[in-house]
This record gives sequence, C-alpha cells and structure tokens, in this order.
Amino acid sequence: MSDADTSLNEKRVYGEKTGTTELYVAADLGVAVVAVSADIVGEFSLAHRCAAQDVAAGPDFLAVATDDDVLVSSDGGYDPTGFGPAVAVGFDGDALLAAGPDGRVARRDDGGWTTLGTVEGVRAIDGDLLGAAGGVYRVGDGPGHVGLADTRDVATGGTPLAATDDGLYYLGPGWAKASDGAFTAVASSPGRGYAASADALYTGDGDDWRECGVPADESVVAVAHGDGVYGVTESGTLLVDAGDGWRTRALGLSGACGLAVAPSS
Repeated sequence: MSDADTSLNEKRVYGEKTGTTELYVAADLGVAVVAVSADIVGEFSLAHRCAAQDVAAGPDFLAVATDDDVLVSSDGGYDPTGFGPAVAVGFDGDALLAAGPDGRVARRDDGGWTTLGTVEGVRAIDGDLLGAAGGVYRVGDGPGHVGLADTRDVATGGTPLAATDDGLYYLGPGWAKASDGAFTAVASSPGRGYAASADALYTGDGDDWRECGVPADESVVAVAHGDGVYGVTESGTLLVDAGDGWRTRALGLSGACGLAVAPSS
C-alpha cells in the first residue's frame, strides 16, 4: 500500500468522475482508503498513518479519532483539532462530535470544541446518539441516557438501531428487541438496516430480520451503507454487496475497527 495523504474532498471528486465509491477503514496502521465500483474492490492505499480508533465521513470532510487527537481532512492532509485523545467520532448533520477515553463528549463549532458533558465508556457515535457501556445516550445540549446497557454501536440513518451485548434493538415508541444475542455493529438506511454479531450478519427492519450469507470466517466489526452494503472484519477483510451477493477482499490491515463511506455528492 502506498502512504500518500488523501483528503475526503479529493476522493469525492474522483468518485464523481469515475462512478466509484470511496470507503475509509480505521485500523492499527492508520486510515486506508478503498475504491469500490459496484461489487468490485479496486485500488486501496494507506491515506494517513496514525493510531486510528474510529473514522466518520461528514458532508464535507473526514474525521478520525486517534490516540493523540481528532484529525480532520484538509487540503490533501489531516489536521489536528486540539480535542486530545479520542475513542469515537461521528457527525450529527454538519456538526462533528467526539468522545475521549476520559468520557468527555464535545461538539466542534467554528473550529473549536464545546464540551457537552461526560459519558463513560463511549464506543460509538452516529447522528445524535452515543453508544456506551451504560447504554444509549442522546447528545442534545448535554448527553442524556435514553435506555439500554452495554451498547457496542448505534445507527441513525433510518430506523435507529443499537447493537448491545444482549441483543439487537430498534427504536419505535421505545427500544424494542429485534433479536437475542451479542451484537457488535449496526448500520441503518431508510427502510433497511444491517447488524453484525460475532458470527453472522443480518439485514432487516423493525422486528423482521434475516441472516445474510457472508463468505468470511472472521467476525465483522463495522458495517456501513451507501450505493451498496459494506463491512470489515478485525483482520482487515472488506465485504461488499452491491445487490448481487457478497464479495470479499483482504486488505492486509490488522486491528480494523471502523468503516465510513464518502458522500456521493
């Protein structure tokens, strides 16, 4: 893999010209960018070397949680933001949110960080929801607990979903259990959701879910959606389904922990 810095904006232009989708994988070596066309996995490279803990794609730039700081893509590189060590990043609309290992949750406005409160053991951020050891929290002007416990991941693109140690949950009037078992990752799009457990991947909505046949023996640690459905395993195997079944590609990235899809426009 080449070690060339690549910004999200640069990659979005590339994608618009070629019809490819750009995926970003957070792993032990840093952030890798992968070009995908339908279910064909093309070129991939190490976009930035760092101790990456999480990655999120916003409308205009990429954010990376690292052991040292939150980085944002800018002018072909990745700039520090002054947040400090981070374990999770996410976007609530245009606003960048981050959580630190000390539990601090903050929003970035006008280039600076505003601390919103403290949530211990944050593991995931998506939209206005946090997934943490204590359950699911809604960010708002300050994080407030909204149910569940031992939450590994949250997703807000369609029906809100939560992956917990004791089941997969979806949000209706309240949190309802869709499936028993320990779940590790979720993604949500209008009308369809995706969820990973230690040994299987599922798709569905509400309380109607079915298992997908995935051609990989490794556990999926992150899932995402865009023009297709994407997943990555901890050892760095990328999974792609553009509607005709799953394809896999070993990226050679150990310690994969996050996956983000660049906006198509």
